[in-house]
Amino acid sequence: MENEMMEQQTDMQKKTEKRTLLSNLAEVLETVFVSVFVVILLFAYVIRPVTVDGQSMESTLQDGDRLLMMDLLYTPERGDIVIVDNTHSYLYDENGNLIESEGLSQEKRLIKRVIAVGGEEINIDFETGTVTIDGEVFDEPYINNLTTIDEYGFTYPVVVPEGYYFVMGDNRQNSTDSRSPYVGFVPEDAVLGKAIFRITPSNFGGIYGNTKD
Repeated sequence: MENEMMEQQTDMQKKTEKRTLLSNLAEVLETVFVSVFVVILLFAYVIRPVTVDGQSMESTLQDGDRLLMMDLLYTPERGDIVIVDNTHSYLYDENGNLIESEGLSQEKRLIKRVIAVGGEEINIDFETGTVTIDGEVFDEPYINNLTTIDEYGFTYPVVVPEGYYFVMGDNRQNSTDSRSPYVGFVPEDAVLGKAIFRITPSNFGGIYGNTKD
């Protein structure tokens, strides 16, 4: 009798241990599944990979660099590196009215830095290369060279319309940007996101705080 009770207790203990093991396994699988699902959602709707094409952001970014772009609930700020849909450009006509023009390409995406936001006045002295925002010299330690090339998109100083941005590449003498009539002011809905991190294996890491050597 005593042996039967001991066997029953042993069987119950084994069943309990089996149920615990299965329960723990189910929790682990659930955690893994949720984690994978969150990562998929994150990369599908919040963070996306992009590739730098060209030299316009040197020395901060190099041609072929792979970046992560964030686009959820994002409002561009001065100094941000952004990815822009350049389907259209926006310029002032001779009467000061904002007009829509064709961009560089129907499929062209630009990677540039936000220099001025809506409501700010930007002035560029193309002789000295100095950029001023609302009358104050804009400190730009990240630029590769001075802003000495006028692409005749605007007459300066010029006020950026509300809801638009003025963007330029860090490689100022090799960048088609808001100075050009093919880019002009960038509307908020044309900013696809902010570049936040570089994932190029040979040059892995952050992209802000970089200055010219």
